[in-house]
Amino acid sequence: MNNEAGALEKELVVHDLGHEAHMHHHKQSFITKYIFSQDHKTISKQFLITGMIWAVIGGLFSVIFRFQLGYPDQTFPFLENILGHWGKGGKIDQEFYYSLVTMHGTILVFFVLTAGLSGTFSNFLIPLQVGARDMASPFLNMLSYWFFFLSSIIMFSSLFVQTGPASGGWTIYPPLSALGSASDGAKIGMDLWLASIAMFIISVLLGGLNYISTILNMRTKGMSMTRVPLTIWAFFFTAVLGVLSFPVLLSGAVLLLFDRHLGTSFFLSDIVVNGKILPNEGGSPILFQHLFWFLGHPEVYIIALPAMGITSEVISVNSRKPIFGYMAMVVSLFAIATLSFMVWAHHMFVTGLNPFLGSFFVLLTLLIAVPSAIKVFNWLTTLWRGNIHFTPGMLFAIGFVSLFISGGLTGIFLGNSSLDIHLHDTYFVIAHFHLVMGVASMFGMFAGIYHWFPKMFGRYMNNTLAYIHFWVTISGAYLIFWPMHYEGLAGMPRRYYDFSNWESFKMFAGLNEFISVVALIVFSVQLLFLLNFFYSIFKGRKVKNPNPWGSNTLEWTTPINPGHGNWPGEIPEVHRWPYDYGKDGRDFIPQTEPVGADEQRH
Repeated sequence: MNNEAGALEKELVVHDLGHEAHMHHHKQSFITKYIFSQDHKTISKQFLITGMIWAVIGGLFSVIFRFQLGYPDQTFPFLENILGHWGKGGKIDQEFYYSLVTMHGTILVFFVLTAGLSGTFSNFLIPLQVGARDMASPFLNMLSYWFFFLSSIIMFSSLFVQTGPASGGWTIYPPLSALGSASDGAKIGMDLWLASIAMFIISVLLGGLNYISTILNMRTKGMSMTRVPLTIWAFFFTAVLGVLSFPVLLSGAVLLLFDRHLGTSFFLSDIVVNGKILPNEGGSPILFQHLFWFLGHPEVYIIALPAMGITSEVISVNSRKPIFGYMAMVVSLFAIATLSFMVWAHHMFVTGLNPFLGSFFVLLTLLIAVPSAIKVFNWLTTLWRGNIHFTPGMLFAIGFVSLFISGGLTGIFLGNSSLDIHLHDTYFVIAHFHLVMGVASMFGMFAGIYHWFPKMFGRYMNNTLAYIHFWVTISGAYLIFWPMHYEGLAGMPRRYYDFSNWESFKMFAGLNEFISVVALIVFSVQLLFLLNFFYSIFKGRKVKNPNPWGSNTLEWTTPINPGHGNWPGEIPEVHRWPYDYGKDGRDFIPQTEPVGADEQRH
C-alpha cells in the first residue's frame, strides 16, 4: 500500500513538473497565442474587445435615431454620408429607423451585455478564482468565442445588404418577421439576423457548459462551494440559465425560418397582404412570443447576475468589510434564477392572456422583488460604516446599486397586469428596462473592467479619465431615462418615428430634444473610456504590487502577468472564505492563509 502511495505521489510530482515545463518552454506563434488561443485569459479579452466594438456600433445607432426623435423636422446632411440612401436628404428613412431600433436592441442585449459581460468575466475569473489551470475544455472555450465571432460577422454583414438589416424590434415578432413581403427589413436582413442568433446560441451553450463543468469539477483543494466568491456563484447561475433557456429561442428561430422559406404555418394564420389572402392557416404569432420570452426573461438575469456578482466582490473589497449575509446572497441568487423561469408571460399581459392566469404571473413577478431587495439590503449594509475606497471600480459598483434600485422599483408598476394595459409598449417600459437591465449592467461591466484591469494587462487605467467617465455617465443615464417615465405615463408609445403630428405628445418636443443632446454627450464620454482603455493597455502605469487592491481571492496570488496555467508552481490551497476583511486587527487575510487555532472557521 505504501509503495502504491509513493508511486502515485511520484507520478503527480512528475505531472506537475511536466506542466511547469510546458508553461515555460512551449513556444507559441502569434496565431496560437492571440487568435486561436485556448488560454481563458486571452479568450476573455477577445470577448471583451469584440463586445466593445459592438457597444460602439449599438450606441452609435441609438445616437442616430435620437437625432430623428429630438429633431423630427430638421435635416442633417452628414447622415446621408453615413447612411447612403437610407439617409437621403439628411433625414433617416422611416423603414431604416425601425432597423436602427431593432439592431440597437439586438446588439446591446445579446452581443454586448451577454457575450461582452458574461463571456469576458466568466472566462477570466472562473479558473483564477476557483484555482484551476484553465477551463474544463479549453478547446470548447475557444470554439465558444469563434461561434460568437461568426455570429458577429453575419449580423454585421446584414448592415450592408441592399434591403437593409432586420426591422420590427429586437423581439422579432411574427407576422412582420415571418413574411418577406411585409417590409424591406423582413427580407434577407431577417434571414441573416436569424442565422446570426443561431450561431450566437451555440456560442452561449458551449461557454455555459464549460463554466458549469469548471466550477463544479475543478476547484482547488479546500475550495468548497461555500468558500467561492459571489462572482463565481453569479457566473454559475448565469450559465445554468443560459443552458436551459437559450435552446428555446433557437427552436423559435428555426421554426420562423421554416415559416419564411418552407411554407409552414407555425406562427402564421389568416394573413392578408395588399388585399391578397395568404394560404397559411392554423399558426399562432402568440406561440412565438411564448418561445421568445421563455428565453427573454431569463435573459434579463443572464445579463444582470454577472453584474451583481462583480458588484458584490468590488463593494466588499473597497469597503474593507466582509460581504454582509454571504449565504443570503447565494440563496437570493438561486431564488432569482429559479423565479426568472416563471414570469415570462408578464411581457404578454395585453395579448389576450387569461386574466386568472395573468394573476399568477403578477404574483410571481412581484415575488422576484424579495430576493432582489435582499441583495440591495446586503450591499448597502456592506457599505455601512465601511472604510470605503472610492476607486473607479467602486464608484461604478455603487452606481449599479443605485440604478438597480431606481430601475427595479418601476418594475412593480409594470408587473401589475391592470397598470400594464396602459403602460405596455410606452416609453415607461423603455425607461424601466434601460435603467434596471441595460445601464445598470453596463455599470457592473465597467466596475469589473476598472477593478480587474491590473490583473488583465499588468497596468492601471487613468483615474482622472475614469472619474470623468463615471460622473458624466451616471448623470447622463438618469437625465436620459428618468424623464421617459413621464412620457410613458402620458401614453407616449415606443418605436414611433415622429411624434410631432400628435396633439397629445407635442408637449414633449423640448424634452425629446434635451434627451437627444444628453445621449450624444454620454456616447462621447464612452469614447473617452475607450481611449483610456486602449492607451492604458500599452502606456498605463505599470503594476508593481501583485495585489494592488488588498483582495483575498486567488487571482491576486498569481504573478502580475500570469502565463498559460496561471500559477508557475503548485495551485495554492484554500483555507477560508474570501471575505475576511477588517478581522482581528488585520486589513485583509487571503484565502490561502491557514485558519489560526483561535479563529472561527467559515
